[in-house]
Amino acid sequence: MTDQLPTTEDAGEGNITRKRLLQLGALVVPAAGIIGATAAGGFAAASPAEVRPEGAEAINLACTPGQSTTIAQTEGPYFKPGSPQRTSLIQPGTTGTRLTVSGFVFSRSCRPLANALLDFWQADSRGAYDNSGYTFRGHQYTDASGKFTLTTIVPGLYPGRTRHIHVKVQNPGGRILTTQLYFPGEPRNNTDTIYDPRLLMNVRTVGSAKEGTFDFVLNVA
Repeated sequence: MTDQLPTTEDAGEGNITRKRLLQLGALVVPAAGIIGATAAGGFAAASPAEVRPEGAEAINLACTPGQSTTIAQTEGPYFKPGSPQRTSLIQPGTTGTRLTVSGFVFSRSCRPLANALLDFWQADSRGAYDNSGYTFRGHQYTDASGKFTLTTIVPGLYPGRTRHIHVKVQNPGGRILTTQLYFPGEPRNNTDTIYDPRLLMNVRTVGSAKEGTFDFVLNVA
């Protein structure tokens, strides 16, 4: 489904400090910071996503102590440092199926990581990346409970890849996790050599939109 949406507002983990990220970024924003790093980048709904309550109870349900850390994947050729800070990638004239991705960032011991940085980038509904500007690119920080929410669209397909969203995740002052998020039920999941089912989001259909959830576990105590 393709609708016009209203406006709302390397591979693996690298030992790069937040100060170094700011130096590498194209922009420096006081008190917020912009991530920067060395550049190397038939939807089907899954079974309904679990409904998680808000607050501390949600955190307890979302993480099991000792669970595996989120695996790293290639950055790909389309990463750009200096993305704007924003939680919505929707801009005037954006077309595509609206998608909300939310979840938590945890440590190995299930400690919610506040102020963790997440830098997202993806293709548009036609499968094209904006390499001259910052369309469908943006970074944000988790809140005090370690939660993040991204408003975007379901990315389009392009040759050789299944449907996916790129992301870099970093605990303040920690190492960078570079990885990708995938959609269940995609035929190309069977042929994409980068795809890994451990990075599948839980996706459900809500009206004409999609809602996805995924929790990141970083390799910190």
